[in-house]
Order: sequence, then C-alpha cells, then structure tokens
Amino acid sequence: MNLAHTVGLWLLCLLLWGTATPAAAQNKQPPPKKTRLLFLLDASGSMLAKWEESQRWQVAKTMLARMADSLDSYKNLEIALRVYGHQSTVAQKNCKDTKLEVPFAPHNSENVKKKLQQIVPKGNTPLTYSLAQSANDFPEEENTRNVIIIITDGLESCGGDPCATSLALQKKRVFLKPFIIGLGDDPGYAQQFGCMGQYYNAADIKTFQQVLDNVVSIALKKTTVSVELTDDAGRPVETNVNLTFVNNVTGQAEYNFVHFLDKAGKPDVLDIDALLSYDLVVNTLPAVELRNLNIKPGQHNIFRVRAPQGYLYLRQDAPTSYGSMLALVREKGSAALLHTQRFPSQQKLLAGTYEVELLTMPRIRQTVTIKPGQATTVQFAPPGVLSVAQDLQGFGSLYVLEQDGSQRWVHTLPEGSSKISLPLQPGRYRIVFRMKSASGSQFTDVKDFTIKSNLTTTVKLFN
Repeated sequence: MNLAHTVGLWLLCLLLWGTATPAAAQNKQPPPKKTRLLFLLDASGSMLAKWEESQRWQVAKTMLARMADSLDSYKNLEIALRVYGHQSTVAQKNCKDTKLEVPFAPHNSENVKKKLQQIVPKGNTPLTYSLAQSANDFPEEENTRNVIIIITDGLESCGGDPCATSLALQKKRVFLKPFIIGLGDDPGYAQQFGCMGQYYNAADIKTFQQVLDNVVSIALKKTTVSVELTDDAGRPVETNVNLTFVNNVTGQAEYNFVHFLDKAGKPDVLDIDALLSYDLVVNTLPAVELRNLNIKPGQHNIFRVRAPQGYLYLRQDAPTSYGSMLALVREKGSAALLHTQRFPSQQKLLAGTYEVELLTMPRIRQTVTIKPGQATTVQFAPPGVLSVAQDLQGFGSLYVLEQDGSQRWVHTLPEGSSKISLPLQPGRYRIVFRMKSASGSQFTDVKDFTIKSNLTTTVKLFN
C-alpha cells in the first residue's frame, strides 16, 4: 500500500469519526446514580415506652429490619445505620452518644438486622450532634445521592439546633433534604422537625409502617416532569428555551434542559430527583419563575408556564458613521438593564412593553410593545455629520434644540482641540464655545445649526 493511499484512509477515518461523534453524544445517557441511604435511629431511653401492644423500640427495630430486607434486591443502593442514645444512660448526660454502627455497603441487610438485635435504648437524644456526625458517614464519591431517614420519638435534649445543622449540611451538598419520622403524637414534633426536612407524623404503628414504606419509595422510585410553555391563548407551543431547575435550599442549578417539542407538539419527559425542592426558571428574556414546584414523587408531573414570546427587530438598512450600533433594552418602568442588542439583529423577548435606548447621538429612547409571534421593528434615521475644522483650545458643549426651544446637552468638546467630525441624528443643534485664551465670558461664541441625514454640516467658530 503506497503512502498516498494510507494517508487517504486515515483522513477518511477521521472524517467518519468526526461526523459520528455528535450523534453519539446526543444520545449518550448519563450513568445511573448510586443512592446511599442512612438510617439515623433514635435509641434513647424513651424508645422503651409502650406503644399500643408493644414498645416503640421493638416496633422500630422490627420494621426497620423488614425494610432492610426489602432493599437488598435494589441495584445501585447502599444502606447504613447510625444510632444515638444507646451507649450511655440518661444520668450520664452524654451529648456525644452517637455511633455509625453499620457502614455503607451493598446488600447490607444482614449486618443491619444483626446490629439492631444488639442495641438497647438507654440515654439522651443528641439529635443535632448525630446529624452533624452523619456528614462523615457518606464516602466521597461522584454521581451519588446521599439520603438520611431519621426515626425518633423525642426532641433534641442537648441544646443543639437540628434545623440549622440540617440546612448547613444540605447547602454543602453532604446530603439531600432529610426525611424525619416522628413516633407518637407529640405537638412539638412538627415545629422542630418540619424545618429540618420532610417531616412525617407516625402517630400509630400502622401509620409508621405506611410512612416508612412511602419514604423509601420516594427515595428510590423514578419521578418525571414535563414543562408546557404556553402562548397568550394557553396553547403549549413555545419551545427552544433553557429550563433551569434550581435547588431552592442551596440556590444552585441542579438541571439545565433546552426545552423540546416532538413532532406531535408534546414536550419531552425529564427525569428529576424528587428528593430536592426546586424553583423552575424559564430563561426567556426576561425570565419567568415558578417557585417551590409541587413535585409528586414516583409520578409524572406536568407544569404549565405562561411564556408568550415575540421578536425585537433592530433594523439598519445601510452602514452609518456610527460604526457598530447598540441598543439597550429594559422592561418598562425598570432601571435595570435587561439586554444589549446590536444593529441589525433580531432577539426573542417575552411579550410585554419595553424601553429601547439607541446609542445614537443624541440617544433615542422608544417604548415598544412585543406581541406574541410577531416582530416589532425599531430603526433610526441615518445620521449626518457635524464638522468643525478649526483647531482651537477651549471649552465647549453641544446641545440639541427641542421643539419647545429648550436645549439639552449632548456632547462636550475636547479642551485640547475644537476640531471634530461627529455623527449626529438629524435635527437642530447649538454649539457653545469659549477659547482658553479669552479674557472673559463675554467672548463665548454661540452658533445654531441643522443636521440632515447623510450630509455634512460645517460650523465655523467666531465667524
């Protein structure tokens, strides 16, 4: 095989690889996340209290063992057990009585069940300290979901702040929003546990079983979301907009998806982790937000967002002496800059009313209304040119003359030289100038002149 033939084959391979790679990248699915599920179990002395025909501890131990068995068959799942209040008596007031009794491992049910049989409740309720220590239980690994299920029958007894600790660890992304199952009917549970995460009240044994099953189901079942972007008539026809699902605990973006409609006009189905709380940001200009999405775990959820859009078309028919022209776009009544746009171009905007400021000289301000599915055109008259040929040192300003005879500042002349060639919008103007060498204000020169499109107007000072 000659050299030319070899090189040709090599180039063909490169070409085929280059064209195949984008399609493969489009269809590439991310690897499934591993879920780590930590049971944080209360073994304080109060867990020995009677509960219906049994003890709280006996019920919790039995149901947790049964749950561990049912989880053994799941792929990409590891469970662990941390217990508190079981190493010291109440009299010892040990507020650091907590221990990771069973570290994370796959198919871990036998270890969890064996350890549960060995534990005897006896001490205090150092819930906050235990929660803080649980941060060290999760191995550092990418592509994992860290979940905590807290089972307790009592409030914090060591003066800690479990809500602040839980929020801080969520913000550090140590674990997702915890589940808290309160055993028994204590009115104080909702107040203390509700701010820690998702609180469930298990007032009786039957409810406890249901809640435990439900929590594990939420943690492991697939949850999906579709977003319908509607026009003014409520039709889900808007698309090709970035959707950002923001974790409203950490403020970080968890997902970014560019919205898609299939051939039937249906939005696609997105996999979402239901263990987090989200705000949805639809990144139109300006953005539209839905706060605190009510996502139902283990189900398909549909959210409708009103986001009708039209176009702002900046039209420029020919080059001008301004060079590259810009416009500043603001929502009407807002001082905040929404967008900068160059001439000529077209930009999609949310339907509404905007202030558009053209960086001509003087600047032109227009109020425009963007209508759904339509383009609103903004253009400006071609500028003329002001020419001052004299090279004089002094102090001068340029003003536009309004229709009512008032003057408005436009430009300050350079002190080093009055020689300028300045593009200006058509209209009436005034130049005011005093030479640096003049001995008084009375030697100020004032001249009015008119600028016309595509023409040069020459002004001679002191003539």
